[in-house]
Amino acid sequence: MIRNPERLARFEAEDARRRFAGLAHSEALAWFEALWSEAAALSPDFPRDWRTDLEGDFAIARAINGLPPKP
Repeated sequence: MIRNPERLARFEAEDARRRFAGLAHSEALAWFEALWSEAAALSPDFPRDWRTDLEGDFAIARAINGLPPKP
């Protein structure tokens, strides 16, 4: 369980800076291209409106947090 979200955010930011500090621009573009290709392979409808994919998750989150359903 994450008890301190700010501490987690700082850790993740520092980890990303350390991990990608020496990455050249061309290497970063290669990573992006590979991730894009992977996303397209996993979802034939990629890239479409990502908000549509999250509607179910948002509905669950609203229910868990005691909020009314989306009108």
